[in-house]
Amino acid sequence: MLRGGLKWMFLIIGTTIGAGYASGRELWQFFGHESGLAIGLFALFFTICCLVIMSISYQRKSTHYLPVLKDIVGRRLTGIYDVMIFIYLFTTTVIMIAGSGATSQAFNFSYWWGISIIIIALVVLFLKGINGLLSINQFILPLLLVGLLFVLLWFTIDQELNLFSHWDEQRNWTAAFPFTALNILPLIAVLGAIGNKVQSKQEIWIACVGSGLTLGVISFIYNNSLIQIADELLLYEIPLFAILKHYPFQMLVLMSVLLWFAIFTTAASGILGIVTRIQDYIQQPLWLIVCVTLVTMIPLTALGFSTLINYLYPIYGILNLYVLTRLLLFPLWNKIEDKKT
Repeated sequence: MLRGGLKWMFLIIGTTIGAGYASGRELWQFFGHESGLAIGLFALFFTICCLVIMSISYQRKSTHYLPVLKDIVGRRLTGIYDVMIFIYLFTTTVIMIAGSGATSQAFNFSYWWGISIIIIALVVLFLKGINGLLSINQFILPLLLVGLLFVLLWFTIDQELNLFSHWDEQRNWTAAFPFTALNILPLIAVLGAIGNKVQSKQEIWIACVGSGLTLGVISFIYNNSLIQIADELLLYEIPLFAILKHYPFQMLVLMSVLLWFAIFTTAASGILGIVTRIQDYIQQPLWLIVCVTLVTMIPLTALGFSTLINYLYPIYGILNLYVLTRLLLFPLWNKIEDKKT
């Protein structure tokens, strides 16, 4: 039970902590000053949403996201959100691939060299199907979380920061809604693909509460660190590097490797959501669909990492607010619809 719960917890975190989140770019886009309450609300909303999605997926024993989506948004809107999820997964995976290129540039390597590496790695990963993704998540994510927390706490202690010094200033609390909404669609896609593999409701609770608390704590500490170096962030495409410049080069190398794996696991989760949906129509090997999908993504990566995040993430955050509302009010919505029928 515990092992299964942790496996799904790492899948949820791996889907959420990608290039945008781990680099700090996504957090700074939505939070920043006066956002402590917003981050607390995000952790709560995120936990509730994961519980609803995983519970539906478990009940349906689903192998892709469409049955789960129908229960969440209703039959009338399923077609619209089906297309929207597909486009969302496609473009955010492009962002992850572009993030790999940006990471390689930080070490004066070619942007396209970084892109080539992640594409080859994704193809190799899916030669083992879904199990390959689950295995790498359980190995890589604990290292990433420990490494990220270590750097952030070290920075907090080194700079003598008070994590709760501005707790009375919370005017940005509404940011919790678009930020949570932004991260919902990929979770529907990924968790909808593993419903037939979940063994018990206890696994669901461990996975959802554990991921919500973990992301809440890291987000709060990370955002507080970024506030201290706000003036420098314009100079960095990846804000994490603005923090790491205060530390030895070895730390920069280690965190860059872990950042790349965060990018990789989120790209893999996005690809999983896409190809399991395509496989419902085209009965071809998973790795072949992965190859074709990745080839179509390559031209879009030329737009650049920060450009894609700055324009696409806020749009998705707003568009997904309806899904967030449905998830948070799901028990109430179900009772109303049951009375109608």
